[in-house]
Amino acid sequence: MPRLIEAPQVVTAAGNKPKRIEEYAGRLSSGHEQVSIARMVSPGGWEEPAQQPDFQEITVVLRGMLRVETDAGVLDVRAGQAVIAAAGERVRYSTPEDEGAEYIAVCLPAFSPQTVHREDD
Repeated sequence: MPRLIEAPQVVTAAGNKPKRIEEYAGRLSSGHEQVSIARMVSPGGWEEPAQQPDFQEITVVLRGMLRVETDAGVLDVRAGQAVIAAAGERVRYSTPEDEGAEYIAVCLPAFSPQTVHREDD
């Protein structure tokens, strides 16, 4: 029988301002280790340290703009667009515009603090 996720698990976010992470499926909320799915609500001016995760991250922007900085350059990903960051790729996410952003992140395998490898860790 399908399992209902009645509410997401709220996770503390890294960065200079409070960002809301709502994990619907993943290690914390559902016990899944192979995938995590989370909704992010990020304020304007939010930024986090660069990371080099062990997981692939597929991000779909629902509202606003998410900036993705890599060693190869900068991508501004807007509502209705998506970006895929490969496992092992150095990335830094931010929401520099005043309105912030809302987006869905899918990580394969699931996100964990031990596998994100943030530069300030």
